[in-house]
Amino acid sequence: MEMTTALWSFALVVGLLTLTPGLDTALVLRTSALGHRRQAWGVVLGIQTGTLIWGTLTSAGVTALLTASQVAYEVVRWAGAAYLVWLGVGMLRSRGGGAEPEEGPADGGLVYGWRRGTLTNLLNPKVGVFYVAVLPQFIPAGAPHFAAGVALTCVHVVEGLLWSVVLVGFAQAVRGWLRRPAARRLLDRVTGAVVVGFGLKLALSD
Repeated sequence: MEMTTALWSFALVVGLLTLTPGLDTALVLRTSALGHRRQAWGVVLGIQTGTLIWGTLTSAGVTALLTASQVAYEVVRWAGAAYLVWLGVGMLRSRGGGAEPEEGPADGGLVYGWRRGTLTNLLNPKVGVFYVAVLPQFIPAGAPHFAAGVALTCVHVVEGLLWSVVLVGFAQAVRGWLRRPAARRLLDRVTGAVVVGFGLKLALSD
């Protein structure tokens, strides 16, 4: 398989994965819909930073430890589950009313969003396992393993960024409706429940 063919084939696989609604989608939509534009892009960049780290570590052979070591996997899994439940409970407890600054609280801008997005992605061991299982299959025989793996990961990152443009644009379009306190509370409750659900699923999964 040539590198060009590998890039297009991998783009198709991870493209379908990117379009599948999940935790990343929920976080980006909620943050953007509440009017925290800079924080939303921070979340987007954080998620893609996590993806790039997972892909780079996989290309270097490091993430194979997750599948080889039950202890390593369990540590990451429980840390991720605890973080997601904590994040979701915080959303569920949010009052959702009152006026909020355009870009979020003073400490809740781009860096805050980036940190949240990065942690959410890196504390999900299933992302690492996905890369361990899938990425090597698309690296052509004879190609530099590390360079080819990082190149394929960059395809995933670009697709994630493009899809995030669509998500942020959609969230901004419905932002007027979300100005109402009741609507904002509903958004927090729904997103919080989804995040807690992902955390519990991660904790209870085998």
